[in-house]
Amino acid sequence: MLEGWFLWFILFWVITMIVLLSIGGFFMFRKFLKRLPKEDGRSELDWQDYYIENSRHLWSNENKQFLDELVTPVPELFRDIARAKIAGKIGELALKENVAAIDQRLIIKGYILATPKRDHTFLKKHLRDKNIDIEPYQALLK
Repeated sequence: MLEGWFLWFILFWVITMIVLLSIGGFFMFRKFLKRLPKEDGRSELDWQDYYIENSRHLWSNENKQFLDELVTPVPELFRDIARAKIAGKIGELALKENVAAIDQRLIIKGYILATPKRDHTFLKKHLRDKNIDIEPYQALLK
């Protein structure tokens, strides 16, 4: 029979492992759902990769740096994923609008459409700091 501190240690360890495995499983399941093909035969991540690949030639170094500035508040562990999601949305917009090059307007629009509303406060602050007019994007920010 287990008694004393060892019992509490084992109980703590079991609870900790269940919590950590649940958190990891949740994120793995979300990734799995994004990889499942939709009606058109492609998954969300397949489309994201498609848009990034087909719009790669439209990016300038300055615009890549601007996108990197916008994803700085994202924790470093998730920054590449966030950058890819936003770049995919920007690529989608660029291909749909058939632009010759990706510009700052398109990056801001793609960022707004690809991110949750809670991230828009950082975007507004960052654009004010860079003296970029927010007015054209007010309809998207609501």
